[in-house]
Amino acid sequence: MLTSSTAEMEAAGGDEPMDVHEEAASTGFSGHRHAPGRPVWTSLEEAARMKTEGNVFYKHKKIRSAIGRYHRALLVLRGLDPDVAVSVKGFGAEVPALSPEQEASLRNTQGDCYNNLAACLLQRPSVDYSRVRDYSLRVLQWRPGDVKALYRAGVATLEMGDAHGAKQYLTQACREQPNDANVRKHLQRVEEKLSQDLQREKAMYRGMFSPSTKSGSEEVINQTHQGGEGVLAKQPNTPNESSN
Repeated sequence: MLTSSTAEMEAAGGDEPMDVHEEAASTGFSGHRHAPGRPVWTSLEEAARMKTEGNVFYKHKKIRSAIGRYHRALLVLRGLDPDVAVSVKGFGAEVPALSPEQEASLRNTQGDCYNNLAACLLQRPSVDYSRVRDYSLRVLQWRPGDVKALYRAGVATLEMGDAHGAKQYLTQACREQPNDANVRKHLQRVEEKLSQDLQREKAMYRGMFSPSTKSGSEEVINQTHQGGEGVLAKQPNTPNESSN
């Protein structure tokens, strides 16, 4: 259930992790290159094992160690990812072709790791909501109905100030899991934020077009008009002048 997992993610703290792409860059390569001749399933199993170790660390509130395992798993998978292979074609070793079952295993482990990294980030006292949303949206690329990713994307989007965008994610999460208390709580926060924004907008327009503002504008216009008449009244009649 999402409720239990979201309760867990609020219970511990950890240091902010490096993004998997940043970590790859810092080590001087675009991913864990797949060794020629190494069976694809061996790499997939290695990544799955690292993810499982990360889950154990996470369960015991060893957040930093969990983050490290999730990143290592993603770097292993990066060397097999056909989408990454297209973007870096011509550089490094050839990425082996994956069977449908192998690609499904790769996407499943990737989705779990990004979901879990988002959960780890949400445990920090100072949360990088932009990165939480980024990780969650990566999961939704492969699993459009993933409730945890929808929930975390919604929370992050709300905290970043976009209540309308947050409502889309949380409404979809609520449709998928209507009885989840955390989803409903944050969806209520969204509705309250939208209502407050609407009331502020109405108050602003009332201030712009209130009777006092209108009468004040009319008074200025009348004073200007009267002042103009006074100037004309004081001007002497001047004879027509002719040139010599």
